[in-house]
Amino acid sequence: MLVLLAGIFVVHIATVIMLFVSTIANVWMVGYYNAEKASSGLWLLCNRSCGHLPVATSDDASLKAVQAFMILSIIFSVIALVMFIVQLFTLEKGKRFYITGAIMLVCWLCILIGASIYTARFAKMAGFREVHHGYCFILAWICFCFSFIISILYLVLRKK
Repeated sequence: MLVLLAGIFVVHIATVIMLFVSTIANVWMVGYYNAEKASSGLWLLCNRSCGHLPVATSDDASLKAVQAFMILSIIFSVIALVMFIVQLFTLEKGKRFYITGAIMLVCWLCILIGASIYTARFAKMAGFREVHHGYCFILAWICFCFSFIISILYLVLRKK
C-alpha cells in the first residue's frame, strides 16, 4: 500500500511539473514563419527572438480561454497535491480520498477543455507552413491522461 501511495505521489508531482512546462514554454506549434524556423506557444512566437503572438481577432478569445484553462489546471493540480498530503495525515483508516480525486477530476476537465480548444482553433496558424505540434502540446495531452488515471486512483484508493 505504501508503494502504491508513493507511486501515485510521484506521478502526481510529475504531472504538475509537466503542466508547468507545457503552459510556460512556447513550443505548442513548430513550423516555418516568414521563411524562418519558429515555434509558437500560448504566450509568444519565437524564432530568433520571441515576440507577440500574432492571432486573428476572432481567435483572441479562444487563446485567452486556452491560457486560462491551462493555468486553472495547474492550480487545481497543486491544490489536489496539497489536499492529498493533508488527507494522508488526517483521514481515518478505511476512508477514501474523495476530495483529492474530485479536485483532480476538475484539473483533468480543465486540461481537456484547454487542449481541445487549442486543437480545434489553432491547428493551422496563419503565416506558418510545414506545421507540426511541439512537445508542449504533447505534454498537455500526456498530463490529461495522467490526471484522469490519478483522479480515478484517488477515488478508489482507501487509506489503510
